[in-house]
Amino acid sequence: QVQLVESGGGLVQAGGSLRLSCAASGSIISVNTMGWYRQAPGKQRELVATVTSGGSANTADSVKGRFTISRDNAKNTVYLEMNSLKPEDTAVYYCNANLLRVGSVRAYNYWGQGTQVTVSS
Repeated sequence: QVQLVESGGGLVQAGGSLRLSCAASGSIISVNTMGWYRQAPGKQRELVATVTSGGSANTADSVKGRFTISRDNAKNTVYLEMNSLKPEDTAVYYCNANLLRVGSVRAYNYWGQGTQVTVSS
């Protein structure tokens, strides 16, 4: 079994900061790309940022310059540092990891349960 457990969401005022964490655990052989997605009420889930195992990051234009993704390969953990938050950043944030687990012949995408981020104006 593989689990992705997120933490760090909450309520913050506009202009504030939050840091999300997501740790992958279980019978994992290797973790490829990890990332963050978000879904606001009534909207589709969208990409926020991803980072490869080698550290190459890809960030959505809507958060570029404000959000920074990073990861600790030794801990199978990905982080999202969110600064200068805006009310439009309000959403449920989901962690995603493409990983190979014991007993599998290929890597699959796994999702966390989501963590709520609410930015008040």
